[in-house]
Parts: sequence; structure tokens; C-alpha cells
Amino acid sequence: MRHIGAYVDLAGLDLAKAQREITAQVVALAIAAVCGLFAAFMACLGVIAYTWDTPYRHAAIAWMCGGFLAVAVGAVIYRSSLARKRTALFTDIRREWQEDRIILERFLSSDED
Repeated sequence: MRHIGAYVDLAGLDLAKAQREITAQVVALAIAAVCGLFAAFMACLGVIAYTWDTPYRHAAIAWMCGGFLAVAVGAVIYRSSLARKRTALFTDIRREWQEDRIILERFLSSDED
């Protein structure tokens, strides 16, 4: 029964760790998104206002669209790299289970002899 309790404790620790990681990522992403979006809007308005009475107005708008597309692609690549680095759920339980399984196999095989 102690082993089952230990597995439950490990599962709780793994879930708490995963929750902390996910919460930190969501908070950081939300803050960065809001601040970045506001800064981008203000920069775009500045560029459009600066080039409004020039023949470069359309080119400036097109370049800004291309820049936002490049940033979006970069964000997707960065997010996928974060997903690969994230720790797997219940890794501690799997490791402990493997160790206990080996011990049980040794124990049971010594009883058969």
C-alpha cells in the first residue's frame, strides 16, 4: 500500500509541475502578446501617418504586412521548440514503476527457485 501511496504522491508532484510550467507559459505569452500587439499597432499607425502624403504609402503598408507574417512564422517555430522541450507528464512515475518492476521480477524469480 505504501507503494501505491508513493505513486499517488509522485503523480501529484508531476501534475503540479506540469501545471506550473503551463501557467508560466500562458502568463508570459499573454503579457508578451498584449504588449507586442499594442506596440505593433502604434508603430503601424506611425508608419502610415509618416508616409500618408507620399507615394510610398502602399509600399509601407505591404512591408508591414510582410513583417507581421515573418513574426508570425517565427512565433510558430518558437512555440514548436517549446513544445519539444516540455517535460513529459508522469515521467517520475514511469521511472519509479520501471525500477519497482525490476525489483518485483527479481523478488518473484528468487521465490520460484
